[in-house]
Amino acid sequence: MTGGERTWTIYLPLLLIPITIGLGIYLGDRYYLWISLGVLAETMLPFVLLYEKRHIRAREVAMIAILCALTVMGNLLSVSILPVQMGTAMVIVSGIAFGPETGFLVGALSRLLVNFFLGQGAWTPWQMFAWGLIGFLSGLAFNKVIPSKTDGMKTWREENRINSRSFQLMMGPVVAVAVTLVVGYISYLIMPLGDKSFLGWRVYAFGLIGLVIGAILQRKRLPVDTVTVTIYTFFVVLLIYGGIMNLSTVVTASTVSGGGIASREFWDSARVYYISGLPYDLWHAFRAAFVIFLFGNVVLGKLERIKIKYGFYRR
Repeated sequence: MTGGERTWTIYLPLLLIPITIGLGIYLGDRYYLWISLGVLAETMLPFVLLYEKRHIRAREVAMIAILCALTVMGNLLSVSILPVQMGTAMVIVSGIAFGPETGFLVGALSRLLVNFFLGQGAWTPWQMFAWGLIGFLSGLAFNKVIPSKTDGMKTWREENRINSRSFQLMMGPVVAVAVTLVVGYISYLIMPLGDKSFLGWRVYAFGLIGLVIGAILQRKRLPVDTVTVTIYTFFVVLLIYGGIMNLSTVVTASTVSGGGIASREFWDSARVYYISGLPYDLWHAFRAAFVIFLFGNVVLGKLERIKIKYGFYRR
């Protein structure tokens, strides 16, 4: 498979899944399970196409199954017992360790399995896409060193020791987000557009713009160290997962009430949901970042050891 074919294979689900979710909105909440299965099939599409021309080893499928199981169990423990968010953290770790395709697959499949315990609904496809997207972006953002078979763990440790707690390489995305948030606040002061507070959709919209600009500035240059991955986790969970799920709530509510996207009720409810959802999204992002700060480097080290032992390398 050529580089162009591989690129299209990776990005095709990112185009198809929003269309599928839009179809689910048009058909109504009764078809949420079929829409979820459609999203799952589109998530597995790159995995199938990328491996069609080479022999798939059972150990690769088993590794993805284990990552999904750990993500599901971590999320269920976080919901029921622990005040942290291990599920989201595992999705990000999976993407960093095994690449964007695996990160997307683990995120989307794990979210579907989690909801068999927590409850399926019209929100399931949105959650699958949001978790899959943060796993995909995590695989793209970080510059992973492919270790040699002779000094694999030594190479990985040296790379992390050199970049350990190096905030300089994270300054690009952080400064970009800060600048765009300031621009968003100035836009709120000049043109409030009916908003009574800056803490609403502007935080997500302008923050996401800054995150994208920062990611472009530091594309494939982010080191896998504790501080960098922790800060990355906080921003990506807050702005991307939170932004998508708040939008899903607005769309679902407008569909139930019969209002369209151009109606005044839609935008009024969007302001309310984004303001009310910000505290939860901040708490979600903090809990996921806290797990990464405590255990991220340890888990990534174990996954690197597994990759070296069994020959798993990002392609």
